[in-house]
Amino acid sequence: MKITINGEKRQLVGNPPAVGDEFPHFKVFDKNGDKVKTRQLLGKITLLSVVPDINTPVCSIQTQRFNSTMDQFPEVNFLTISTNTTEDQQKWCAAEGVKNMELVSDKEESFGYESKLLIPDEGILARSVWILDPDGKVVYRQIVTELTDEPDYEKAIAELKKLI
Repeated sequence: MKITINGEKRQLVGNPPAVGDEFPHFKVFDKNGDKVKTRQLLGKITLLSVVPDINTPVCSIQTQRFNSTMDQFPEVNFLTISTNTTEDQQKWCAAEGVKNMELVSDKEESFGYESKLLIPDEGILARSVWILDPDGKVVYRQIVTELTDEPDYEKAIAELKKLI
């Protein structure tokens, strides 16, 4: 799958899962450096907000926007994933006053390779939003084709509301 960054084409490492597919197993790291694995998310609906770099304006907007909305859905797992280090993510959270959101690091690129969202030339993830059912199946996905654009927040939240 191809996406663009400021109009320049980039290639992902493969084809990300489609709606109806089981989301691949991955591991990421929480703010304490502990592994978070796919199986820990099973049993609840999960929204994954994937951003290329938390320290860029669009990623910051996406993260803040979902953070403010997800407080309405305490029964949903909500993770924001980037390849930033956990230290970078925690600095961002402190600077932005974000307390409740779980930012997780794909510093080892496990999530990126398994989900096929890694842009290998850049070492970042493709901007995307995923909703998984309690069994880990993809029920919604939006892969933003131009990395500098924001996702469709309203559509993702509407899809989430259908499941609850």
